[in-house]
Amino acid sequence: MTQLTLAKALNTGLRRALADDDRVVLLGEDIGQLGGVFRVTDGLQQEFGRERVMDMPLAESGIIGMAIGLAYRGFRPVCEIQFDGFIYPAFDQIVAQVAKLHYRTRGAVRMPITIRVPFGGGIGAVEHHSESPEAYFAHTAGLRVVTCSTPQDAHTMLRQAIACDDPVLFFEPKRRYWTKGEVDESFEHAFDRARVVVEGADVTLVAYGPLVATAIDAAVAASDEGVSVEVIDLRSLSPLDLDTVEASVRKTGRLVITHEAAQFGGLGAELAASITDRCFVHLEAAPARVTGFDTPYPSARAEEHFLPDLDRILDGVDRALGRPSARDLLLTSGGAR
Repeated sequence: MTQLTLAKALNTGLRRALADDDRVVLLGEDIGQLGGVFRVTDGLQQEFGRERVMDMPLAESGIIGMAIGLAYRGFRPVCEIQFDGFIYPAFDQIVAQVAKLHYRTRGAVRMPITIRVPFGGGIGAVEHHSESPEAYFAHTAGLRVVTCSTPQDAHTMLRQAIACDDPVLFFEPKRRYWTKGEVDESFEHAFDRARVVVEGADVTLVAYGPLVATAIDAAVAASDEGVSVEVIDLRSLSPLDLDTVEASVRKTGRLVITHEAAQFGGLGAELAASITDRCFVHLEAAPARVTGFDTPYPSARAEEHFLPDLDRILDGVDRALGRPSARDLLLTSGGAR
């Protein structure tokens, strides 16, 4: 096993995919000579050449459009969207074409396209550089949507996504790019399955991407007060691995879900509704959501107030346990809605 940052683990995953399959090609803005703004593709163009690692114009619709044509011709394109907020010009291609071509052609055409998207906040970036658009794509039939939280998952899941015949939106938590961890290239865990990362008995806490590390910290902090929190890394956002979450909630009787995206219409709402359907008689309290706010993403100086942090997640755990919480105090005082 090797100690790598999450960004370097992605780099080694891409290098392995390029070496193993001549059909794999990389497309993106500044991914070649520069190595990408986060240096995820550093050195790959020098090793595999300009025809395998292609610098593209500043046009996301063109990047995805070209990937569709390459997929038609039997290639396995991997597209980089430089920042999450830049994906919207390619929304039509992803939702109207990539997601539907397999179904539209009755299986005659496959779209083995992987679209890498650095997402989330926490890096003090400017407008359009820190967003969480994952729910748009999880809502779209025909797309797989996954996200990693550790260097091991970054390496393994990216290779699995590239090998998959379905189109995959691969969301990378940009504020965790510099997180270090051990990577075993032989490790396997199905990329559409969630994983229990901390076992517990009192509350189930579900997170994904950038907030998994914060959820683990919350479990440690809660244990100091005698509360046993089970943390689940969701990993796949579409399809959702409801079986793993259901098994945990049947044990704990309580559910807290956290994500950086806004609350309204988010993944937390779908998860809460689905688990309530499956576990209604086992729930001791209503599922609690700890999320970003239903506002445009704020300026860098205010993002620490927007992003769910340790205190807000622990407050959600208190709500699930029926304890007085900061939100309850605000509601009773008329200070929040």
